[in-house]
Amino acid sequence: MALIIQKYGGTSVGSVERIKQVAERVAKFKMLGHQVVVVLSAMSGETNRLIKLAHDVQSQPDARELDVLVSTGEQVTIALLAMALKDLGLKAKSYTGAQVRILTDNAHTKARILNIDEQHLRTDLQAGNVIVVAGFQGVDEHGNITTLGRGGSDTTGVALAAALKADECHIYTDVDGVYTTDPRIVPEARRLKTITFEEMLEMASLGSKVLQIRSVEFAGKYKVKLRVLSSFQDEGEGTLITFEEDDNMEQAIISGIAFNRDEAKITVLGVPDTPGVAYQILGPVADANIDVDMIIQNVGANNTTDFTFTVHRNDYARTLQMLRDMQAKIGAREVIGDDKIAKVSIVGVGMRSHVGIASSMFKSLAEESINIQMISTSEIKISVVIDEKYLELAVRVLHKAFGLEKAA
Repeated sequence: MALIIQKYGGTSVGSVERIKQVAERVAKFKMLGHQVVVVLSAMSGETNRLIKLAHDVQSQPDARELDVLVSTGEQVTIALLAMALKDLGLKAKSYTGAQVRILTDNAHTKARILNIDEQHLRTDLQAGNVIVVAGFQGVDEHGNITTLGRGGSDTTGVALAAALKADECHIYTDVDGVYTTDPRIVPEARRLKTITFEEMLEMASLGSKVLQIRSVEFAGKYKVKLRVLSSFQDEGEGTLITFEEDDNMEQAIISGIAFNRDEAKITVLGVPDTPGVAYQILGPVADANIDVDMIIQNVGANNTTDFTFTVHRNDYARTLQMLRDMQAKIGAREVIGDDKIAKVSIVGVGMRSHVGIASSMFKSLAEESINIQMISTSEIKISVVIDEKYLELAVRVLHKAFGLEKAA
């Protein structure tokens, strides 16, 4: 008998019929003698509908009240699935994040999990119940409802797997695994049988929408066995996210190509080239809870330098205005921005033992006259910022250049 956590995304529970299909799948695992905890997202489109309602009422919705509102989406699906399971003759019990007591910090709309009180769940599992938990949500120390940010149900699933020391955590989604890149852009994209946590972490952080980055961090930290599967196929092994590098990893120099359209670039021109200037610029940005991604500081000339960084496109207008308000204080000549950029990244642990990867990437882009605006590298990834209009071309060109359509 194994303890299995199953997480189902919004499309998997997008209708009553699909919720009943999830119930039948869960029942199969239960009939095999396994203990099952199911984590659900809201129905597809529901969170967006609720956010739109909030904006219809308040131009900048209060973060606390927004969390109260959007958390109701998951409450609907967990109750319906518990009913569907009972209709199949199973014992089932639904829990909101607050009822489990998934304790988070108080950063509304993007809270982080601090602790999980799993004792109630253990008791109900021992009593033979299937536990159905609302993903994406928790509660802070003062009892306020919090949400974990987009894709947060993945994090809920993995965090519960870690807290309960589950045997496996299955992430069911509308794709049947992790692909070399998005098949909608590159039809030849190939499903990976395995990928390392390190590579998956990079892919998630760089824009791959299959898993939320925090869920991969949790899984890696607590050694949770993680498998991505399709909720619309009964068969298939999906993609296993592994701790160890495959014996054949030498052959696969690049595992995948990730991309992100949600980027914006801000440049602070002509700031004094003195110690502490980076902190003067980025300190207030961090204090405003805005995440900065890529950073470039040019070589100083005439005692001034230019400082460029990227932020999420949702934070672009706020960050640009903040820095323009600070322009005189930091001694900048001008603050400019561009919210029509995109980031494209190649990822692979094989890069550690192969040279010339960067030059191959840059050559492939140059041959298509795609200009590179920024470059960022790590041991297993290379990212470039380009004009958004060239994004799909860049992904297709790089996928072909590194032979990712071919089985390893």
